[in-house]
Amino acid sequence: MRARFSGVWLPIVTPFAGGEIDHTSYERLIDHYVRAGVSGIIPLGTTGESPTVDEAESEKLIERTVAAVNGRVPIVVGVSGNDTRKVVKTVTRLERHRIDGLLATCPYYNRPSQDGLREHFTRVAEATDRPILIYNIPYRTGVNLANDTLLALAELPNIAGVKDSSGDVAQSLALLRQRPQGFSVLTGEDAYFYTMLAHGGDGGVLASAHLETKTFIAVYERMAANDHHGARSLWSGLQTLIPLLFKEPNPMPVKHCLWRAGLIGSPECRLPLTRISPALVRDLDEMISDVAEVGR
Repeated sequence: MRARFSGVWLPIVTPFAGGEIDHTSYERLIDHYVRAGVSGIIPLGTTGESPTVDEAESEKLIERTVAAVNGRVPIVVGVSGNDTRKVVKTVTRLERHRIDGLLATCPYYNRPSQDGLREHFTRVAEATDRPILIYNIPYRTGVNLANDTLLALAELPNIAGVKDSSGDVAQSLALLRQRPQGFSVLTGEDAYFYTMLAHGGDGGVLASAHLETKTFIAVYERMAANDHHGARSLWSGLQTLIPLLFKEPNPMPVKHCLWRAGLIGSPECRLPLTRISPALVRDLDEMISDVAEVGR
């Protein structure tokens, strides 16, 4: 049952206009990035501001995603929560959709033990036969999923891999050495994309890939072809972009760039996120002027 996840996956933003989801912009984004060559689309991740999207909106968004993708690439839906029962109910509800997997985040705020994390993801995995990517991002959730715990979970047939945003390079590299065959490790740390590929990583779930999409994909493809020098040359051009996109809370900077490029109708986020500072506006606009096409 284990599915192999690799390449450049896009945790797609959720465009808003006047407080409502802008489905026209959203569907335009999906077509744009599928045509650009991303390996898969991930709606309702934190980049998609999932904590501010209610159940009815999320159902409609998934339906629109499935229709817009139209089978061209896989869809993995983000699932989060700190009540295991509610997460399991969400996973069960998603069974009716034509999606290809789930991205399940570590429970936030209540900071469970490793035993609690193992039990949480075991219950989630038992609620579906779809492949699951575990999302480990301790600086958002307050708890780090240890490699030993993750490797124990990897024994479950539909725990297919991890979006690794541990923020600890030593932990990430140790995971790459220890993982079982067929278990995918995708980095969620955009700045570590090249490093993780060089050590055998399978790809990335990258908010930054909303911009210079084809360059991110080319880095992956050249690394897969063992052209490290070619990949490194391309990567050097992305290294100034990534810090700017995370200088203020994600996805505010990304949305600003997409709005400037005409790909979405507004840079609007939902509170408590607002808009980027005037100083970052200047920096990003200068950067955009040097980019022939956002998302190219």
